[in-house]
Amino acid sequence: MIYTVTLNPSIDFIVHVDSLRLYQLNRMEHEHKYPGGKGINVSRILTRIGVETTALGFIGGFTGTYIREALAQEQVAHDFVQIPEHTRINIKLKDKGGETEINGQGPSITPEQLQQFMKKLERLQVGDMLVLAGNIPRSLPSNLYEQLLMSYGQRGIHVVIDASGEALARAVRHQPFLIKPNHHELGELFNTTFTTIDEIIPYGEKLLAQGITHVIVSMAEQVALLFTADGVYRSTAPRGTVVNSVGAGDSLVAGFIGRLAQTGSVQDAFRYGIATGSATAFSEDLACRDKIEAIFPQVKLTKL
Repeated sequence: MIYTVTLNPSIDFIVHVDSLRLYQLNRMEHEHKYPGGKGINVSRILTRIGVETTALGFIGGFTGTYIREALAQEQVAHDFVQIPEHTRINIKLKDKGGETEINGQGPSITPEQLQQFMKKLERLQVGDMLVLAGNIPRSLPSNLYEQLLMSYGQRGIHVVIDASGEALARAVRHQPFLIKPNHHELGELFNTTFTTIDEIIPYGEKLLAQGITHVIVSMAEQVALLFTADGVYRSTAPRGTVVNSVGAGDSLVAGFIGRLAQTGSVQDAFRYGIATGSATAFSEDLACRDKIEAIFPQVKLTKL
């Protein structure tokens, strides 16, 4: 079973206008609403590709009810802690010039609600996977991911970290199963910047040497590097028109861990992850299985 954690879920409200006019009336051309949050995105993709998953986290209010109902409609299993405050709404405003994001802050989580959440994690068993994805709300301990990684990693559970900043920096010290920084986030870890793939390679290998099982470094235009026990692999970039910036990285993670659970092949899982992330980037919503399967043959790997 793959459990995903989204500590600060959202409704992603996608709004399209012809041309945004500041301080004036704008009329929507069309809109979409989706259950959002990095862990929820992972669970949605896993369900679509036939991998057993349960989404965990905190939701509340009428917005939380919408998320529950939307996930139930997609047959995504979930077991959230119910809280009285409303789950946030994130606005993704798109026009001809690009995209503007306005993200809600999200509710405060009490110590009692955190304990309810921790109780739900007690069901995890050896061989399960725990995906810790997204930011940690300010009302929760800033080292929460680190605590969970130390606790559950020692119990034979594969812990995936898809975060940035301090949460990622703390986590890499404790040998997670998988991390997926982009090249900017990797640079932040080591207080440097990268302009070429060759510059990235020593730092990915350094993370492997620290005991991390798999490192995927995502880059522009859907190109990525995989650092794993038998070497370093570079993926090709599938062809397509990018229409969606929301959830592509989450989809890559889901495609990788889902396919790995199905086949046990790391290289095959990496190819499938790239196909899944690309399929989401080429879609209005998260990728559907048919689109992933159509893109998958385009993805080739080169061992560096």
